[in-house]
Amino acid sequence: MTATQTEQFTVQPFTVRRSSGSPDIAGVLPPAGHFINGSFVPGSTGLLIDVVDPTTEAVIASVQAGTADDVDVAVAAAVVAQKTWGATTPKERADVLNLIANIIEENREAFQVIESANTGKPQAVSEDDVSSTIDTFRFMAGASRTLTSMAGGDYATDHTSVILREPVGVVGVITPWNYPLLMAAWKIAPILAAGNSIVIKPSEQTPLSTLKLVEVLAGRIPDGILNVVTGRGRTVGQRLSEHPDIALVALTGSVVSGQAVAETAAKSVKRVHLELGGKAPVVVFPDADLRAAAAGVRNAGFWNAGQDCGAACRVLVHESVAEEFTEHLIREVSTLAIGAPDAGDDVEIGPMISLPHYERVKESLAEARAAGLNIALGGSALEGPGYFIEPTVISNVPAGAHIATHEIFGPVVTVETFSSTEEAVTRANESPYGLSASVWTRDSSLSLRIPKQLDFGTVWVNAHLVLACEVPWGGFKGSGYGRDLSLYALDDYSRTKHVMINHGA
Repeated sequence: MTATQTEQFTVQPFTVRRSSGSPDIAGVLPPAGHFINGSFVPGSTGLLIDVVDPTTEAVIASVQAGTADDVDVAVAAAVVAQKTWGATTPKERADVLNLIANIIEENREAFQVIESANTGKPQAVSEDDVSSTIDTFRFMAGASRTLTSMAGGDYATDHTSVILREPVGVVGVITPWNYPLLMAAWKIAPILAAGNSIVIKPSEQTPLSTLKLVEVLAGRIPDGILNVVTGRGRTVGQRLSEHPDIALVALTGSVVSGQAVAETAAKSVKRVHLELGGKAPVVVFPDADLRAAAAGVRNAGFWNAGQDCGAACRVLVHESVAEEFTEHLIREVSTLAIGAPDAGDDVEIGPMISLPHYERVKESLAEARAAGLNIALGGSALEGPGYFIEPTVISNVPAGAHIATHEIFGPVVTVETFSSTEEAVTRANESPYGLSASVWTRDSSLSLRIPKQLDFGTVWVNAHLVLACEVPWGGFKGSGYGRDLSLYALDDYSRTKHVMINHGA
């Protein structure tokens, strides 16, 4: 793509739409303590962590810097509560999950305001997060009553076997900053549905919606089944991973975080559920609807400002249509509106979550420039307060380029070319990640054959980043193991027991 070609459709410089005033969230902020055994309690040290609005860089709240002692108190409460909760029937647990969904629905506006203030998400993203959270609890309420297992029967002469599905016990949960409420729901709903209790550590950068959740649930669900300890990973997360009374640790986060949790958990041989990073390839074949593919990358590559482990961030397009596709993509991405959550319903791109992450994304872009890569659109930070990065398209990226293989986790899409189907598959699979990918083609044979050859937990055809509670989400390779959503999540958070009865004596 040359400068002359780009100018044919007049790309306007990106600007940030600013808020007309500081959003007033004081009336909906949750208490700042830990939530243990049904009540908010102070931390053991009184030390606090500031929570920053990434749109304005202003401190909007402070939460407790939790300690190992705080975790121990929460786990003790969860152990006691789980004994009663684990003995309930699936219907009783389903009733509680439906109640949680109803309570979130009743407080929808507060959750949307908090999520946008804490993360800088545009209104459309926060609204979708809250709707998806409600749907997750409703789905798991129904799914909890449909657990399947091997049929009971006589598999040895005069012995009847029964297969039981049991809770694992207390589950430690560590959630990320990119979807604070939704990722909490993806863990809380199936874990409770399976009869377990929980101690959850939200990201110290985005703890507010999780604290709001337990605030509105207090006194309306059994005490002790859902506990929250805020704090940093190296203290709270570490203690959850090593605690002898925690049976399983579930984490959504970075590969480095997942490796640390798995290493610590291995010492006590506890189970681990990991949903880690991604670098999703988008394979565009020459027969594809190029306009639709470009629109798909616009939506799935830049949703939540690209801070999504399934983001469509690495395009592999056939060399014969690469120039045309790139032109469509630049045209699409150039129309994205950047700004504060309350700067208009049409704002689509918010800020990076924090100053350190903002600096990491800027460093990746600087490395791309230093390597001589062609930044076809964007590529810079935006002036003024907030951690805003221009939506960026980097074209003509050579095979193996660093920016195309490591996770940037920002509004950056790279475009590479391939010459044969075999090369496309090989290059797509070279990634150390294996979370998601997409294939764009009108060829029915390719649409069936290529997904089987791609080493990713989810492969879309002529779509990207479309999710549903009924189907599993999780990866291969460096993206971890275990499945969120669907009945497979309930399997992950339960254990199988075989009971054999001798009736021939």
